Amino acid sequence: MDGIKKGILFGILAVFLLWPVIGFSEPVKVGAAINLTGPASSWGKFHAKGHQDYFRYVNEVKGGVGGRKLELILVDTAYKVPEAVAAAKKFAVQDKVDMIATWGTGEGLAVKPVIQSYKIPTINYSVGWEILQPPIAYMYLPFGSYRLDSYGVLGYIKAIHKGKEPPKVGLLTYNNAYGRSIHKPCKEYAEKNNINIVAIEEFPPQTVDLSTELLRLQKSGAEYIFMQILPSAIINTFKSADRINYNPPFFGTWTATDPDFFRMGKGLIRDRLRMMFSGCLPADKSKGWAVMEELIKRYKTVDKFDNSYWEGIAVASLMERAMVRANEKFKEINSETINKALETFTNEDFGGLIPAVTYSPTNHEASFVTRVVKVNEDATYVPLTNFFNPSKEKAQILK
Repeated sequence: MDGIKKGILFGILAVFLLWPVIGFSEPVKVGAAINLTGPASSWGKFHAKGHQDYFRYVNEVKGGVGGRKLELILVDTAYKVPEAVAAAKKFAVQDKVDMIATWGTGEGLAVKPVIQSYKIPTINYSVGWEILQPPIAYMYLPFGSYRLDSYGVLGYIKAIHKGKEPPKVGLLTYNNAYGRSIHKPCKEYAEKNNINIVAIEEFPPQTVDLSTELLRLQKSGAEYIFMQILPSAIINTFKSADRINYNPPFFGTWTATDPDFFRMGKGLIRDRLRMMFSGCLPADKSKGWAVMEELIKRYKTVDKFDNSYWEGIAVASLMERAMVRANEKFKEINSETINKALETFTNEDFGGLIPAVTYSPTNHEASFVTRVVKVNEDATYVPLTNFFNPSKEKAQILK
């Protein structure tokens, strides 16, 4: 009997000694407060799916980071600011996470004081530039803000516009923080570059018929429409535009499409939508696309390139890289070392998945390059320009 007891004790001792080797290390925890059931939840759902699939890939193929698996704790915010704030507090106090992902612009702004109080590095899915108004500590964007999209759209319009008169541009946006995030930068760019913002129309996200807003834009003489609305609202915009026989070129930020968009938009998208996009496309044949293609084949969450799924992968990839750098530089992965590692990123290469990322203690915007792509009804995207920095460069129109 004594021999059996000794054997059990030795066995228990061996388990504890081998704890790190056999994979019982504490996981690196990430909290994600994402809109899964509210307005525009199709975007949120595929953000979550992309994020989950990439973390799963890291765990299954790479063995985690530093021998530790990655754990994603998802909370549905239903596109409600109070829910996002409550989730952030839960992540910090109850779950004791090492990183956080927040979702909408309004949610990111509201969560910011909580994040900074608990000192947890956070990447916001929505890239409202207002989120990075001082103080910026612990709040990060994965790529250029909506200021970048605003400059890029107007720069492209200026490049293609014909005639001696300045181009007349109308803005069509939600009446919330996300929608209004293009107002100020558009006015800034237009004033300096001889572009006429002739009207700004706002509406609540639940609005279905946009005929009134479009009639006002039409009456203002708007030759181009720049939208800061989500995919379902773009479909409603096209329906309303057809109803009043108004067919200007429409432009969106990179949030313009999701998987439901192409099913709902059949016969409506036609050739009238262009959007800004800072990420990879299948035609690029980049390393970033190869990673995305591998996830699509492995997990079958989507069956082809999808913009919203791409961003889930992009944010998750950024988080993993921050953990890798924290482990390399500080031999420890926690919120403090991850934040320090992020602020050392200098042209961090993601193989074209997203533009090279640079962060510093005074700049958390990641990058400021984008391109214009045409959105086709068959869910393909055709680049219309090179990647460019619209604050410094003119768009080169591709043939």
